[in-house]
Amino acid sequence: MVFFCFIKYLQIYDIFALNIYNKGLILKKIVLALVVVAVLVVGYIFSFINNVPKADEAVKASWSQVQNQYKRRADLIPNLVKTVKGYAKHESETFTKVVEARAKATSANIDATSLSDPAKLQAFSKAQDALSSALSRLLVVVEKYPDLKADKNFLALQSQLEGTENRISVARKDFIEAVRLYNLELRMFPNKFAAAIFHPEAKQRETFKASASEQKVPEVSF
Repeated sequence: MVFFCFIKYLQIYDIFALNIYNKGLILKKIVLALVVVAVLVVGYIFSFINNVPKADEAVKASWSQVQNQYKRRADLIPNLVKTVKGYAKHESETFTKVVEARAKATSANIDATSLSDPAKLQAFSKAQDALSSALSRLLVVVEKYPDLKADKNFLALQSQLEGTENRISVARKDFIEAVRLYNLELRMFPNKFAAAIFHPEAKQRETFKASASEQKVPEVSF
């Protein structure tokens, strides 16, 4: 009788021990699964850490191109005005407005760190637009002088100005796209969480307002 009781006890003990063992395995599996999930989540977040710096560098590079092309245009203007003056000396008012607009445009330069300031970018854009308007009025003057339109120096400047206007258009479009991608990094899920944690200083950038005329390459008519 005692023997049978002992056997029964062993059977119960084995069942109990087996249950504990199985529960231990389940707990280990749960813990392992949680660790794997945590690693994946952290790895996923870390994959976005460098997105903001990369996008920021793209904005700075594209802005540098915008400035370079506007500077190139500004550098062409003195020779352009000088050449036109040789044929249209009495158009002094037009020349003065071009020179003044150029001076304002060249002094309105801003660096990439100020692109979060809408007032500064607006002032820069306004100055460049004013110069474009002054150039347009100068080109109207050119139409009155056929000999000027045939001048070799003027033809060379015409070609350079056309190329520069095209490059300005491309640079502006590239800058607008770079800013759009940068701002998305700060707004989209889950990128914005990584940006908030690792790049709290990052702010959305301002950009040019792409008008309908900027959707096509500008034409420079002489």
